[in-house]
Amino acid sequence: MNCELLATCSALGYLEGDTYHKEADCLESVKDLIRYLRHEDDTRDVRQQLGDSQIIQNDLLPIIVQYRQEKALFDACIRLMVNLTQPAMLCFGKVPDDPVFRHHFIQVTSHLQAYKEAFASEKVFGILSETLYNLLQLDWEQRQEEDNLLIERILLLVRNVLHVPADPCEEKKVDDDASVHDRVLWAIHMSGFDDLVKFLASAQSEQQWSMHVLEIISLMFRDQTPECLVSAGNARSAEEKQRDSQELEALRQKELAEKRSRTLQRGNRHSRFGGSYVVQGLKAIGDKDVIYHRTLLNFRNYTHDIGKAVRRVPKRYRRIQEREDKRRSALNVRLFLRDFCVDFLENCYNRLMYLVKENLIREQTQQHDETYYLWALSFFMAFNRGNGFRADLVSETMSIRTFHFIERNITNYYEMLLTDRKEATSWSRRMHLALKAYQELLLTVNEMDRSHDESIRQSSNVVKSNIFYMMEYREIFLTLLRKYDETKQPHSYLKDLVESTHLFLRMLERFCKGRKNLIVQRKRVKRRKSRGKKTQPVAETSPEALEETWKIVEEELRATGFQLSESLSESIVPFDATSETPLEEQRTEAMVRVQDSLLARMGPEALGLLRAAREVWPEGDVFGSADVEPEEELELLKQILHANLPRPTPETLVEEDDDGAELEEEEMESVQVSESEFNFLDFIKKFANPSIVQPYLLLLKSYAKNTPHTNHCVARMLHRVAVDLKMDALLFQLSVFHLFNKILSDPAAAAYKELVTFAKYVMNRFFSVAAQNNKAYVELLFWKNVGAVREMTEGYSKDGEGKKPTWTEEEEEELRKLYMEHRDSEVPDIVETLLPLLSNSNRTRRQVVTQLVHMGLVDNAKELKKQKIGTRIVLWTEDQEEELQMLFEEYRDSDDVLGNILKKLTAKRSRARVVDKLLSMGLVSERRELYKKRSRSAQGKNSGDGMTEEEFLAELTQELPDDSVEMDDDEDESKDSEGDEDQERERSQNGGKKSQSFNLTVERRADVGAVVHALRKEGMSGPLLWLQNCLNRTANDRDEDGVSQPVPLVPLAEASEEAMETKSFQRLLRKLGIRPPADEQETFWRIPAEISPSQLWSAAAALAPREEEPENAEEQDGLRDPTEEQQQHEEEEEEEVAGEHRAQALRALLLARKRKRPTVMNTAPVSDLTPADGTDSATERSQEKTSNKRSRSRLLDDEEQQKEDDSSPVKDVDTNGDADSDREDISAPVKRRRKMVLIDEEEEED
Repeated sequence: MNCELLATCSALGYLEGDTYHKEADCLESVKDLIRYLRHEDDTRDVRQQLGDSQIIQNDLLPIIVQYRQEKALFDACIRLMVNLTQPAMLCFGKVPDDPVFRHHFIQVTSHLQAYKEAFASEKVFGILSETLYNLLQLDWEQRQEEDNLLIERILLLVRNVLHVPADPCEEKKVDDDASVHDRVLWAIHMSGFDDLVKFLASAQSEQQWSMHVLEIISLMFRDQTPECLVSAGNARSAEEKQRDSQELEALRQKELAEKRSRTLQRGNRHSRFGGSYVVQGLKAIGDKDVIYHRTLLNFRNYTHDIGKAVRRVPKRYRRIQEREDKRRSALNVRLFLRDFCVDFLENCYNRLMYLVKENLIREQTQQHDETYYLWALSFFMAFNRGNGFRADLVSETMSIRTFHFIERNITNYYEMLLTDRKEATSWSRRMHLALKAYQELLLTVNEMDRSHDESIRQSSNVVKSNIFYMMEYREIFLTLLRKYDETKQPHSYLKDLVESTHLFLRMLERFCKGRKNLIVQRKRVKRRKSRGKKTQPVAETSPEALEETWKIVEEELRATGFQLSESLSESIVPFDATSETPLEEQRTEAMVRVQDSLLARMGPEALGLLRAAREVWPEGDVFGSADVEPEEELELLKQILHANLPRPTPETLVEEDDDGAELEEEEMESVQVSESEFNFLDFIKKFANPSIVQPYLLLLKSYAKNTPHTNHCVARMLHRVAVDLKMDALLFQLSVFHLFNKILSDPAAAAYKELVTFAKYVMNRFFSVAAQNNKAYVELLFWKNVGAVREMTEGYSKDGEGKKPTWTEEEEEELRKLYMEHRDSEVPDIVETLLPLLSNSNRTRRQVVTQLVHMGLVDNAKELKKQKIGTRIVLWTEDQEEELQMLFEEYRDSDDVLGNILKKLTAKRSRARVVDKLLSMGLVSERRELYKKRSRSAQGKNSGDGMTEEEFLAELTQELPDDSVEMDDDEDESKDSEGDEDQERERSQNGGKKSQSFNLTVERRADVGAVVHALRKEGMSGPLLWLQNCLNRTANDRDEDGVSQPVPLVPLAEASEEAMETKSFQRLLRKLGIRPPADEQETFWRIPAEISPSQLWSAAAALAPREEEPENAEEQDGLRDPTEEQQQHEEEEEEEVAGEHRAQALRALLLARKRKRPTVMNTAPVSDLTPADGTDSATERSQEKTSNKRSRSRLLDDEEQQKEDDSSPVKDVDTNGDADSDREDISAPVKRRRKMVLIDEEEEED
């Protein structure tokens, strides 16, 4: 030991019996030791020498026990012990590979284990608990900085002591015996330190210690399992006894079978003499049979590898070692931990997990601290399930945000597993921890389904509907199974993954059975090869070429009269305000841009850029004076054209082009989100893949060590593939058959009846296939994909079947001739014209298009792309407009105006386009005039007793708001387009789906302008400006990103929020194409994804105040009837009164039906909504106000989740809500109306 360290330790004092006598300079000596530790070398020599001298056992612990009143000495000792007990992994960074440093690492670890045994004292933890209790009694005003430091150091000291690993050589103890860790836990319990931990976890004023508390709790339960703690102190259940008896019976059967086989093999002759035997049918190295020179008893274990050197497996190909650190503690420790779990769940869990999650999201924690969160989630939720499940105790972690958080961590861990190979083991353990947390969430949701409380079952349905809807949650197990690597991930990880997949599929199958159709989200990453921009040829700068260019530019400018279009003037920006380039350099760049425009013979652009630059840089008259004449501008442009301006070097241009190409590549990759109907059998087909089946068979190899549930999960998945999908040939592989043979010949095969039955089924199927296919035995050597399986069972394809058909020279000449003849003919589809004219009638459209591209007759197959049905007719001719006007005049008084017009139109168009055209022509003022009218006979029928439920729902939906018609129009229009889903998605992205309904024509812009003018008179200029900014911002984002997503309009100002609730402002939103909330889960109006940036800019321009607006308004007021506005208000009031009368009539009708058929009304659904005042509009306003108020409290959570899931339309789900996703369909508003009317009737009866 170093002499200075020895002298310092001696100056601390000495221990005599149980009394410690400190020296006069004890405090200074402790500080010197802290200083020595600060300057130790990489071998941690100071730490090792202090450990050899047992300074904690002999000096520091007695000092804090006897001299705790001396605050300075106590603080210094705690600080020194925190340093001495820090984990060896933190001291060395990792487990050293060098043998010398590995020895030092082991030495430090052994000293830590000795420290931990010294801390297993109630007296020591009593001192720490008392000190911590006194510090926590202080208010925040009285607590000093030193007090907070001491609290943190005490928590860190306890954390370090609990973190010390057990010594497997010293602690060779059986279960139910007290280990060193158990003795430390018992000291914590007897000193009351566990109660202080629970107080820190639940107290609102102590939330800064949340991460320390969670670390201590996780280390306390390090060796425990939730199942073991739940059963602590309870008698074994009948199920556990039956399981144990089955295991014992299986072992007994196996032992009896082995004894029986040994009896049969034992011969009458003693085995003291050897013998030589010829093994017939087993060839040696040559052509002769093998000669066996040993006793026959051991012949079953004979292989050709006997006597050979064992082949060494490289380290990177070895299986990862399992970590079995679970043991059963002493009974009194388990009982104490069980009570701790119960109290923690009831009082601390939700609050502590919320604080930790917030710290993780805000990145206020240290690296990898999320593993403590994942462990706590899986452990305590599993304990809650086993100890009388209560959903309210774990409500904080039961949400879609938690699913997303865990899924994101699993993805991150897997990526780091591949990239950080040196730490692959650590990343694998973290990934296993995240998988356990995900599995526990699914188990808890499954437990909620069995609850007797209806609200809990509805909450589980909401969570499940969101999990099954999102593609990331639905296919996470597919990805994990496909990416499983036994060299990096342990066997226990595979076991948990298989069991989680089994649970998820069982939940999904049960969820689908109760529904006719399930709509799920589908994402597709569309990657298009980026085509580099072709380098434009450099314009000639010779004097002759410049003169010719100037003549063309001059003629063009004189022809336009030096006048520029408004759009061109607005689009030209001479400088970049966000660029770091100084304005002086940007002035030179602007001059170069003017010259480039002139060289490209774009005169108006050059003139516009010159004028814009003059406004930015007026000093010096570089771009001309302010009052310059057009002729002077012309002369200035000529000088710029002939000037020799400084340009950037070619290398810089190349670098910029490369960067642009990279950016272009990034933009080419986009995620397309769509919705489709879910089919469970199609989802199971994704598991019929060798890369997914192989992990299951790898787990099945250890069937004797697996639990019965694990074997059942494996057998169920293989049964789905082989029986449900009829893909049994996927298991026709030699290693699988070898495993089946092992199971069938197992003496304890009676304990694996499910596996035996399945193995026999697969073998029978193979032999039936082998009877028809003589190559089946060769196929056993290979793993097969779906195509190979089909060929093996249905027959192999003949040679040449899959090859592309060849074109003869005569056919190529014929195709070239026909294409040249019809190329200039204005046929809508030239390929459809050529197909019947070809001599070979078997040619398909794809073959013809490919051959035309191959022959060079067309540059790209997109030029011959088949035109989609429904998009050929875009513009309306004058004859078609006259026809539409005549049909409208003819059927305007009929019951179904729009239906009759659609039937009689010569050029068939969608409902939406006809409605938009009628509005733009001014034939109708609003969509309500085109609703289908009810006949008198229908009214009479409805007023009678024979009104069915369907007729009642149809009557309620007869006068829905404008958005319902728009929704129907959208559905009708979507039916017009036929083709594959990719084309429909591409069409929706390009805005072709609804572009006609959003274009602001002249008439419609005037209509919008009138509404805007009326709103400005009502004092809504602020909300209109906010709406205009939202439209412009969304248009700019879509123009830059190239991807469109629905954007919610979230009013933050009070004026904007009130405007969104008024009918006049909502009418303006509908005219602009903005859709209202689709269902009760949506709160805000949304800008649809189908509106293109140009349409948004047009809509925003229509909202801008015009300069001549007051004069025009006065002229219009003068021409208009002065009582027109008053009449409009009277009409709206009459509509509201009519709606009220109609609602009263419906209530009377329902009351009559209820009296005659009370049983029907008793079974009617009852809603928890508050009844409205009778009118439909008031009902909608009240619902919107309620939803807006409810959503403000969750606004931050919604925005945060939108940031996390920006690529997908995730809906925030509150698990405590009463919304049942199973009942969410298109008719949700109808059901709400019906429920409110029924509630009104019940209140009237009361």
